[in-house]
Amino acid sequence: DFHLFDRLYGVDLSDEQKLYDLLEDMKLDEKVHYRNNRFSTTNLSTGQRKRLAMVVALLENRDVYVFDEWAADQDPEYRRWFYSDFLMKLRNEGRTVIAITHDDRYFDVADKIVWMEEGRISKVSSRAEAEV
Repeated sequence: DFHLFDRLYGVDLSDEQKLYDLLEDMKLDEKVHYRNNRFSTTNLSTGQRKRLAMVVALLENRDVYVFDEWAADQDPEYRRWFYSDFLMKLRNEGRTVIAITHDDRYFDVADKIVWMEEGRISKVSSRAEAEV
């Protein structure tokens, strides 16, 4: 779950262009604007709301991100983008990402894959092991 507010709390917005770039990256720049310290709307589809929440999370500029089934409510285009492009971008920036998913089509983008069964780790492999 995520919480989305119409304004930014605890975020340093000294580089407002970064916000606009992220809105564009998330394909929200034509639906959401930021004026007078507020988003113009949060009345969006679930997938769009999750992408706006991602914009806010990225503005916090953290070293570690945890995404639990983030792509589940996204259409196929954004799901593919999330796993194939977005996670790679975060990796290339040196960020640590833990992405929880049941979608085995994207396991190949992971550095490490951890399988769980009945609440316990049943297997761990690296990407190199998975490619063999």
